[in-house]
Amino acid sequence: MPARETALALRIVSGVLENEAFLDYYIELYSNRKKSYFDSETLDVLRMSAYQLWFLDRVPAHAAVSEAVDLAPKRAKALVNAILRKLPEKPEALPEIKAESENERLSIKYSHPVWLVQRLNDEYGADVCEEILRADNLPARVSLILNTLRAEKLEEEGIEPSGLLDNACFLSGGGVEELEAFKRGEVYVQDVSAYLAVCAAGPKPGDTVLDTCAAPGGKSFAAAIMMRDKGRIISRDIHEKKLRLIETGAERLGIGIIETEAADAREAGPEFLGKCDVVLTDVPCSGIGVIRKKPEIRYKRPEEISRLPEIQLSILRAGAENVKKGGVLLYSTCTILKEENEKVVSAFLNENRDFELEPFSLPGPFGKSGGMRTILPFEYGTDGFFICRMRRKMS
Repeated sequence: MPARETALALRIVSGVLENEAFLDYYIELYSNRKKSYFDSETLDVLRMSAYQLWFLDRVPAHAAVSEAVDLAPKRAKALVNAILRKLPEKPEALPEIKAESENERLSIKYSHPVWLVQRLNDEYGADVCEEILRADNLPARVSLILNTLRAEKLEEEGIEPSGLLDNACFLSGGGVEELEAFKRGEVYVQDVSAYLAVCAAGPKPGDTVLDTCAAPGGKSFAAAIMMRDKGRIISRDIHEKKLRLIETGAERLGIGIIETEAADAREAGPEFLGKCDVVLTDVPCSGIGVIRKKPEIRYKRPEEISRLPEIQLSILRAGAENVKKGGVLLYSTCTILKEENEKVVSAFLNENRDFELEPFSLPGPFGKSGGMRTILPFEYGTDGFFICRMRRKMS
């Protein structure tokens, strides 16, 4: 398809994922039928059409209805036409959501499962919970970090200053790989909050840094640039094919100190035991902080997430073995759930008395932290992220 049509198709798919419960609620209301009545193909046609009516300005109502009837299975064309002609053309005309509880109402309004709404409510309170849910459904922006090894500033078209960090910007349109600054190795893709995790770790020129879950390489690139490409970075990932992404990115950016290595982050390995100045453990997580970019994440089941802290703790333990005395251990995730963040750190510190939390300062508006910091997705328009800095005691 032409690029314009491809972009529209992707927007509709993402939009339906972001608003599925909201769309289903009103489809049921206006059709007087439970969604289980519809076969999956017909239901998806109704969802896509309702999304276009209520969330997209560029698609006229008559065109959305006509296209839906064409797409619908033959047996359901008349039904789809009848239902869609009942729907208001503007979301302002929709009746209020009626639900048995406030959590259920929010679950429908923002299309997050009830269990997740309840969890966020319990951990952050009602007002912050709704702010998080609202932010999850906002359009995601592509964040670019300036490679100061190659350029000191950017004046490229299609790039907007982030307003958060001097070396961060947002791509306002088009594809990243089409950007001349990207081709020249002057920028790389990394969310501001992920970049801040490396800032908290504070790697310096000449350091030995181990990045235990490195792919696709953003934190290794950030560390190398902070180190002025002086020292040594070992970038590990369990999937060997992903290491090529790191190698290709480092080559494009003109970084020479990154070495890649296939390894399981749950195993420390003998080579760097007690030898690293900085160890980065950006662990696999539920991704609840990046729902804006990956709307399907909201549909993860709680039992899936409950298995993660054990894996996260095992990676943190293994990473800690590579930290030298006086060195820094960084733990980070792109989730905002406490069971994957504060509780994992607490469990680690309880069994590792030679490590302690260490305060850190972040650039821009992010300020100081006492050792742990959760960045919520609505605060700065970044990914939701958790950052924890620990130091190994000298004795």
